[in-house]
Amino acid sequence: MGIPGGEQVFFLGMILLFGWLTAHYARRLAAVARALRAGGRAPGVCVRIESEPYNRSDARRYVFSFRVPEDGRVIEFEDLAGGAVKVGGEVMVAYDPAAPERTATVAGRGSWSPVARYGLLVTGCGLAAAGFAAVFLFTAL
Repeated sequence: MGIPGGEQVFFLGMILLFGWLTAHYARRLAAVARALRAGGRAPGVCVRIESEPYNRSDARRYVFSFRVPEDGRVIEFEDLAGGAVKVGGEVMVAYDPAAPERTATVAGRGSWSPVARYGLLVTGCGLAAAGFAAVFLFTAL
């Protein structure tokens, strides 16, 4: 015995979730592209890797730090990284000098191109949202 309309509610929730993720990663992709065009580069370091509860191997947050050469501020930011990055590992950081705290991204050793990373996330989440939308429309009609 199921809940009447439960399937539609599930698919609608998935459409909203993946739609939000697509928009979130698209904004980050735009910031990364702006940082790479602006040309600000500085050496950075991985300051910590935070594991999610229960130490799931697929749920890690990488936090990086770098010093902005223009004004000497130290900025910490979270970014995607692969297993090759370790605490204390050096990376190259790209940023927009006009807004380094919002645009900083790892653009060097130990990671894919930042445009490729976020581009794949935008594409994958967008396709998931479109797939759930198609199933929603198919089941609703």
